[in-house]
Order: sequence, then structure tokens, then C-alpha cells
Amino acid sequence: MVIIREERFADVAAREALLEKAYGVERFAKTSERLREGQLPAGGLSLVATDHGALVGTVRLWNVAAGPGRHALLLGPLAVHPDYRNRGIGTALVRRAIARARLAGHGAILLVGDLAYYGRFGFSAALTGALRMPGRYEPDRLLALELKSGALAGTRGVIGTIRTAEPKRVGSATRIAADGGQRRALMKRAA
Repeated sequence: MVIIREERFADVAAREALLEKAYGVERFAKTSERLREGQLPAGGLSLVATDHGALVGTVRLWNVAAGPGRHALLLGPLAVHPDYRNRGIGTALVRRAIARARLAGHGAILLVGDLAYYGRFGFSAALTGALRMPGRYEPDRLLALELKSGALAGTRGVIGTIRTAEPKRVGSATRIAADGGQRRALMKRAA
């Protein structure tokens, strides 16, 4: 039975292995990854799907600036283990992430992805025309969903990171989760 729950520090190695299987090392070259590097995901918005304790799906949301002075979330990466695809797990993860973001009071979610998949959740490119990613991307794949009406009205410019204060005491699992630059080395050591 597949269960969706909040990610735990103990899930880090399994999550990274799943992302490696789903996207390979190419994921580190994506523009979206530049916005995640060195950041912690938005509080309470990292979800995993497990089946009998094995991690089979993941999605995370990140705080970003949707142009000067505007806040939003960035969804991604979303991944489901190949043996569990086409069972609705990705859909359930996205729906749960959207619901939790809405309950937490966030105004909008951005992502770079396929409209054919994300359109069913209400994402579209209609609100992202004046926004740009900070690197190479396909503009028609930059999608948005407003959780609050008008949250993205008038947004323009480059999507950027929102720096948050680093915790005074950082445990090893937090460092692994936050340090995008050392992920590959940590995964090799864990294997």
C-alpha cells in the first residue's frame, strides 16, 4: 500500500537514489537546480510516497522570488520509481503538495514542465509571460498556478532564490539536504 507522507531526514539517501534513477546526473545541469542549490525546501512541503517502507516517489517545493519583491514556490523535482509509474502516485504527490501549499498560505507555485501533464492541476503559461528563469529553459514550459487569485498579477523579471537564515546548528542530514554542490559525492559514498 502506497502512503504519502512528509519527507524525513532518513529519506535523503533513498530520495537522491530515486532522483538519480529518474533523471541521472543531468538534473544538476538544469536551470531549476540553480534555484535549489544550497537551499532547504519550503517548510512542510517535501513529500515522499512509500510502499512497505521503500521510497517510490518524491516531490519538493522551494521558496523563490517571482521577480522583485514577489514570493512564490518552485515545484520540483517530481519523480516516481519506474516500477510504480502510471499508478497515480505522481498525481497524488502533486495534488497533496498543492493542497499543503494552499493551507500554508502560499500564493503561487511555479515549475518548469510539460503542460500536458501539469495542466490537469491548473498550471498554465498564461501567468508566466513576463517571468524568466535565470538560465536556459523553454519559455512555454515555465508554468504557474495561483493559489490565491492575483498572486502573480504584474510579476516580471528573473525568478531568483530567497535566502533564508541558516540554522545555527546543522546536522549531517540537513547538510546533505541543503548542499547541492556535494550531492553527487555523497551519493557515491552512500552507494
